[in-house]
Amino acid sequence: MPAAFRLALNPDQVRISYSGHSTFLVESPQLVRVATDYNDYVRPMVLPDVATMNHAHSTHYTDRPDPRIPHVLRGWGPSPEQPARHDVQVRDVRVRNVPTNIRDWSGGTERHGNSIFIYEMANMCIAHLGHLHHTLTQQQLDEIGRIDVVFAPVDGTLTLDTDGMIEVLQSMKAQLVIPMHYFSSFTLHRFLDSAKSHKWDVEFAPVPSTTVSKTTLPATPKVLVLPGR
Repeated sequence: MPAAFRLALNPDQVRISYSGHSTFLVESPQLVRVATDYNDYVRPMVLPDVATMNHAHSTHYTDRPDPRIPHVLRGWGPSPEQPARHDVQVRDVRVRNVPTNIRDWSGGTERHGNSIFIYEMANMCIAHLGHLHHTLTQQQLDEIGRIDVVFAPVDGTLTLDTDGMIEVLQSMKAQLVIPMHYFSSFTLHRFLDSAKSHKWDVEFAPVPSTTVSKTTLPATPKVLVLPGR
């Protein structure tokens, strides 16, 4: 097992490791491991306790999750009229979701086809926006609540356009933004240039893992780019 996953965390710390695309491994102080957008192509190097998924594309879910994962949470329900609703407690981690819509393959709208998952641990709230295709209503923002760290898709085309994503991030008021789902250096830097124009700090991490706590979050919005495989 890689050394990074054996290191103990303080009671107020969370470790975030970027596997790539839209998949992160988030580890709590009690070492509950959560994998976001768990799929068949990009996976963490350790088995998670919780796997959350969305289904806009096959790189965001799997129909064959490892049977040893205790909690597999799909971000879509059996029909548009029955959205997914999760609120799961695993030791020191609470996982819940807020449904959003996505575009379907015919150019229409699939109601409740995506979920924003919120992971509460170490006195922080971490949100994964999934394959977000639209800005958020006030009702959705109220359901999401106060967010400290957000994983944001920044490709600017398949998900929300860059201006729309900046609007979403401003409305969520997260102190730390970690980009994902950007495919190329060009699309990443297009988002980063927009973030800089809004006076957000931008930092490139040397390794794909970082440890955050409530007390070490930046005072003003910051974008932290983690290298992924």
